[in-house]
Amino acid sequence: MAAGIDGFIIGIGLILAIGAQNVYVLNQGLKRHYAFVAAGVSALCDSVLIALGAGGLGTLLAANETVQSVARYGGAAFVIGYGFYSLYQATRSKDDSFAMAEAEAGQTGGRGFVAAVMTTLAFALLNPHVYIDTVLLLGGIGAQYPAGERVPFVIGASVASIIWFFSLAYGARLIAPLFRKPAAARTFDIIVAGIMFFVAATLLL
Repeated sequence: MAAGIDGFIIGIGLILAIGAQNVYVLNQGLKRHYAFVAAGVSALCDSVLIALGAGGLGTLLAANETVQSVARYGGAAFVIGYGFYSLYQATRSKDDSFAMAEAEAGQTGGRGFVAAVMTTLAFALLNPHVYIDTVLLLGGIGAQYPAGERVPFVIGASVASIIWFFSLAYGARLIAPLFRKPAAARTFDIIVAGIMFFVAATLLL
């Protein structure tokens, strides 16, 4: 029980930081565009990575410079690309952007679903910061517990991820009316782009 509580508290503490994945899930929630998919896939990936870290993967990754380099530059390239996409979105008409996003989600059907899953997986798996938080930090802490307490620790940390991502995705709807205003929606896209470029800079530097 104590290990589970530790995992929950530490997990919440690490995941609260504003990062590329959190901003993406928030954005999907604001636009009501596969918000459940974004939250669910993000939480599932976190849980798997935490479990792998607690099982010893974090120690192996920390010692492999090639893996670190691939993760760093690949993640930076993806985040930069999404940053430019956000800037492009900011230049588009915002007269009814949220209604358009909902209509697009309904029209694209399976293709939209697959695209949402793949994009969420990219944010979850191509961002080295995710590995630092889940595999190296959370998983590394979990690996220090006795074998019988690692599972409760992983469960506690996973519950923290589930609560956080679904709170982001569905809590965003409370402030969605504000972002129906073209200026607010455009400003948010620019902020998203800025965060993406900042994340990329921290990876490269």
